[in-house]
Amino acid sequence: MRKLFLYTTSGCHLCEIAEKILQPIIIHLNRINASSAESMQLLAVEITDDEALVERYGIRIPVIKFADSDEELGWPFTDEEAFVFLTSERAKT
Repeated sequence: MRKLFLYTTSGCHLCEIAEKILQPIIIHLNRINASSAESMQLLAVEITDDEALVERYGIRIPVIKFADSDEELGWPFTDEEAFVFLTSERAKT
């Protein structure tokens, strides 16, 4: 299972919107990939718990990033952009 981080902070309304965009896409992709290692788990990461994360993402959240990739997708993003990111080969490296 691939871990997808959603960098966020408490009370971030844009982060809530991003999660609402991501959840149905991930559910759909997990149904398609149910028997493979390509299934995804969305994990919210509270940036205020780590000073380095605050420095990196503080004014950019929400940001999504796979644990095993350097590629990121920052806000704003649409449903279509999120889908492309989650299914792109770059995100799988």
